[in-house]
Amino acid sequence: MRLVLLGDGESPHLLKWARALAPQVELWAASSRGFLPAWDGLVPPERRLALATRPNFEGGNGALLRQLPRLARWLRRVRADWIHAHYLSSHGTLAWLATRWLGAPGRLVGSAWGSDILVTPQRSRLMHWVTGRVLRACALSTSDSQVMAQQMHALGALEVMVFPFGLEALPPLPAPGSKRDQMFFANRGLESIYAPAQVLRQFAGVAAGWPDAELVVANDGALRPLLEKLAAELGLASQVHFVGRLDAALQARWYAQARWYLSLPESDSVSVSVLEAMAHGCIPILSDLPANHELVRNGNNGLVLAAAQKLQASDLTALLPHAEAIAQANHDWVARHAMFAPAVSRFLARLRALDAAAAASRSGPVAQPPDRPTQP
Repeated sequence: MRLVLLGDGESPHLLKWARALAPQVELWAASSRGFLPAWDGLVPPERRLALATRPNFEGGNGALLRQLPRLARWLRRVRADWIHAHYLSSHGTLAWLATRWLGAPGRLVGSAWGSDILVTPQRSRLMHWVTGRVLRACALSTSDSQVMAQQMHALGALEVMVFPFGLEALPPLPAPGSKRDQMFFANRGLESIYAPAQVLRQFAGVAAGWPDAELVVANDGALRPLLEKLAAELGLASQVHFVGRLDAALQARWYAQARWYLSLPESDSVSVSVLEAMAHGCIPILSDLPANHELVRNGNNGLVLAAAQKLQASDLTALLPHAEAIAQANHDWVARHAMFAPAVSRFLARLRALDAAAAASRSGPVAQPPDRPTQP
């Protein structure tokens, strides 16, 4: 199978897809920006196209649209079996235009990432129509939550496979007694959509009852200076530690120490960060979003905070006697339901089945496609 990944080659999430796909298909890739260095070991440069734009996923991507003829010419040369677009309101639109209007060969498959389905179509009638048109053009789409899949079907998606954007490797569960009962960890982006100020305010409610509580805030973003100021204003300067962006090893160390994981975005599907935290035995404290209820049974293996709820230390004290059992249950759930490689194998099996069905439905002799470039 010859498959083109179309997305942001500077995103670690697209790179994760490439690592899963490269051993199983003949993989090509087109990026709206450039490519991270790690792509060199997965897809050779002669099988890649960098459009070198700086897309804004909230819209206004005229520079990206101007690259459409260049992308279509490249796709006509590649002659892919499948063009796999990631983030449907930008790269999905580009793939649809290239195939529908500029004659690029290849069937479309789309992967939704979250806000491209949960936020963007609600911004305007135009984006609602475009997103629906892209979904109807995809023979198959993927979603990382049931609630997002329902939205995709409402917009016109034909078939949606649902699986979490899971883990590539399952971490070992920390030994019983190794976690610190009053340590909290948060690592979503320090941007408004992730509501990091709400994380600080909710932690302040806990710290009022637990004076020794600590919050480690990883990651970075435009709001960091304001958040550091807010922490001081809340009297938390000695209890909140901003540690910036972390590599995987350092992040794993914080996951392993923290008993609690805070993630309170305003909009989200199933977050890979939450899955990582659960795999490391953290107890998640999440915002009241539909996708979070697919992961957490409130008061059982974590907490889902209602919009106006103020977190108190007493809410957590009730879970502490069961903390080790919760850690084991969350780790085991991820092992059963949220590993990425098996999900990608099922995804490819479905693409092959769609190819076989399409071939079987053709009447008469099957036309042979023109020669395609040989694999380097």
